[in-house]
Amino acid sequence: MKIFTTRKALQQHLSQSRAASRSIGLVPTMGALHQGHLSLIKQARELNDEIVCSIFVNPTQFNDPRDLEKYPRTPEADIRMLEQADCDILFIPGESEMYDSNEQWHLDIGELENLLEGEFRPGHYQGVTQIVFKLLSLVKPDTAFFGQKDYQQFLVISRLVVLLGLPVKLVMCPIMREPDGLAMSSRNIHLTADEHRHALILSKTLNWVKTNFEKSNITQLRKKAEQAISGEPGVELEYFEIADGDTLKPAGENTTKIVALVAARAGKTRLIDNVII
Repeated sequence: MKIFTTRKALQQHLSQSRAASRSIGLVPTMGALHQGHLSLIKQARELNDEIVCSIFVNPTQFNDPRDLEKYPRTPEADIRMLEQADCDILFIPGESEMYDSNEQWHLDIGELENLLEGEFRPGHYQGVTQIVFKLLSLVKPDTAFFGQKDYQQFLVISRLVVLLGLPVKLVMCPIMREPDGLAMSSRNIHLTADEHRHALILSKTLNWVKTNFEKSNITQLRKKAEQAISGEPGVELEYFEIADGDTLKPAGENTTKIVALVAARAGKTRLIDNVII
């Protein structure tokens, strides 16, 4: 695996790959890798000749400086995992390599910016689109891979690609879960054993909603789901929504593409999860 820390060196290498007609797949990450990330690498390998994984904890998408400070960073372990996963290229730049000091960015992504995650993390998706645009412009991949766990993020990045006419195919990969059902996340390492156990209410409730979707109406399902999660010790619910899978507005009885999404804190750790219904 080749490791690059500068944009210039990465571009030089990838220009040679493109000259040789090699297809390129990009897996953007913030590190602290787990099996969910490796599943993206595996799917990228199936569709491309050369795989680029980026690791960059992007400061502009954190609206809470304390969250940025405590975000897990495990570069040595990440490198070992990527080598074992047969990744071709790791791009691991510093902050000054990706940002100038006076940079400004704003992309009109419409209502998606203020719904669900956008409501609880104002400015988050401006930071996401800013760094993803930088990475897509730099790598110029044929295909880019993102996890379903960040469902709203995938919709936002899809909007970015359409608005700016970027020539890349986006692939959403299924959520990877712990054996007990908890969605894999880099933040899970912050959970105590008790917090982990209580956090299972998120996936249990999502699965219950999916199983019972035909048996009850959306309003009743949402209310029971909120009650179940709010009643779990040590878990603080931020939102539970049964939404249109394209707009994330609340689903109606005639909505055909439906996703249930949840965000909650287990102890001090914020977790998100979803299930496509």
